[in-house]
Amino acid sequence: MAITLDQTIEQKQQSWLSATLASQTFWVLVAIALAFLYLSFATDSFATSKNLYNITRNVSFVAIVALGMTLVIITGGIDLSVGSVLCLCSMILAVVMHAGYSIEIGIAAAIGTALIVGAFNGILIAYLGFPPFVVTLGMLSIARSLAMVASNNTVVFEFGPDHEKLLALGGGAWLFGIANPVLYMVLLALITGFVLRWTKFGRHVYAIGGNEHAATLTGVPVRPIKVAVYMVSALSAGIAGIIQTGWLGAVTTNLGAGMELQVIAAAVIGGANLAGGIGTAFGALVGAALIEIIRNSLGLLGINAFWQGTFIGGAIVLAVLFDRIRNLRLND
Repeated sequence: MAITLDQTIEQKQQSWLSATLASQTFWVLVAIALAFLYLSFATDSFATSKNLYNITRNVSFVAIVALGMTLVIITGGIDLSVGSVLCLCSMILAVVMHAGYSIEIGIAAAIGTALIVGAFNGILIAYLGFPPFVVTLGMLSIARSLAMVASNNTVVFEFGPDHEKLLALGGGAWLFGIANPVLYMVLLALITGFVLRWTKFGRHVYAIGGNEHAATLTGVPVRPIKVAVYMVSALSAGIAGIIQTGWLGAVTTNLGAGMELQVIAAAVIGGANLAGGIGTAFGALVGAALIEIIRNSLGLLGINAFWQGTFIGGAIVLAVLFDRIRNLRLND
């Protein structure tokens, strides 16, 4: 029996609709929209340009790191060291610039540090078979300790001759009044999305997370890809650290403390599966946005900030529950 053009289009529309309704990212977007509407009416300050500017800027730091974390999670791994790596890279940048070097040298030193840390993590995990949890938990402690050593556990707030350049890099708004961190976030998300969707590297990342043994048998270079994703994860933390240093105008050794939990939460809430094989760059941004809206709304609604962890933890549990229900329906 021949299928008409109208039937073909209808089938595609139905499959697209069912895929959208089954998407965790879609429902998180719905939650964000509902929260936005509620908070706009429930408070006088949520929908103001100043508050929205702060929300989008604050989202960017977690979202940038979550982009790298998403790649790691897609392969079935985890990176607990990103908060400490962010701190270490920020401190390396600050110390190098404080010593009188240019912003270019400072950024190069920070990026180089991130890549070395990521390569170290990746080699131990991919080639020596160490569990990702153990390796990155160890690096969480090592990186923050090195940050303390580099600065002698002091606050660095003078960045040499290029001080103003660094502040403009992280704290400026060069395009249409949009905060620079937001512009960097969008650019990095587009790059990450393109890599995951359209490149051989992206297909290999998904293949490893879907079935590592099968990926190996089909010729996927599993070990180099694993090293690469941990380097990308550390690099994303390093980039976020550079931007955040410019925004804050100072670096302390507690910068990024506990950030790894927010980053993992952003990736998972956005649809990444901790078992591997599933995740998107857009999902990482959406997850980070929901977390920041939760954090921002608590203060505006007069709720004690100590409840923040409860709400974020609850969002993670709901995200995993949603994924579990979806898998059960697919298996049925």
